[in-house]
Amino acid sequence: MSVLLQIQNLSKTFHKDTVNEKIVFEKFSLQVEKGDFITIIGSNGAGKSTLLNMISGSIPMDMGNILLREKDISKEAEYKRTKMIGRVFQDPTMGTSPSMTIFENLSMAAHKGKKFNLTMGISKKDISQFIDLVGQLSLGLEEQMNTKVGLLSGGQRQALALLMSTISNPDVLLLDEHTAALDPRTSERIIELTQKIVEEKKITTLMVTHNLHQAISIGNRLIMMHKGNIILDIKGQQKNELTIEKLLNCFETVQKDDVFSDRLLFS
Repeated sequence: MSVLLQIQNLSKTFHKDTVNEKIVFEKFSLQVEKGDFITIIGSNGAGKSTLLNMISGSIPMDMGNILLREKDISKEAEYKRTKMIGRVFQDPTMGTSPSMTIFENLSMAAHKGKKFNLTMGISKKDISQFIDLVGQLSLGLEEQMNTKVGLLSGGQRQALALLMSTISNPDVLLLDEHTAALDPRTSERIIELTQKIVEEKKITTLMVTHNLHQAISIGNRLIMMHKGNIILDIKGQQKNELTIEKLLNCFETVQKDDVFSDRLLFS
């Protein structure tokens, strides 16, 4: 496999030169191969979400480089990166426009980065494609295409956000605890949809999760982070042989008195 995403010597400090200074990353590096589905776990403050924020461009980095398909995107604005990077957030209300209909949300996502009139942009071809697309979710959304997204349930909105983030086949998909705010049954459905879409579209994916079962069972590679460092990077057969107990033991060797295990979900 070829390297798709490279993070080189990334450094980030919040509230620099103040009493609240917090160093998150110091010369952090990571290589992501094309086709990787990486689950990322770690304690609060490990830098997981900050890493995704800097890849997407929503938070600037202090130093370092981010290369996507060997092109340095470190200085590119977030809106430019959205053409190449899809993202789903923990909060179901993010990633969609509540005052717009399902049709309009999907049309906006499908034409991301292009100039188009929203009303004229929903062609007959788009309508047919979008109905087929949401029908695959088995959530009844194909019967609510003219419904404003703000009226949908959290699970329906998250499923729609997942479709919107992948409809234009991005190079990289970033998932930031995208099932954490959902009930267990809905969370399981969204995970199933995630795996199906990622597999069918072959999208390179980084997924932050606190659910150890998900971290072990999903994807081909697992990364454990602690205080801005990668303390475990495992894939293939080694990942297949992982257990929750092994992961917790690994972390406990790094910091015995950490409350990491209290933050993790064993379901």
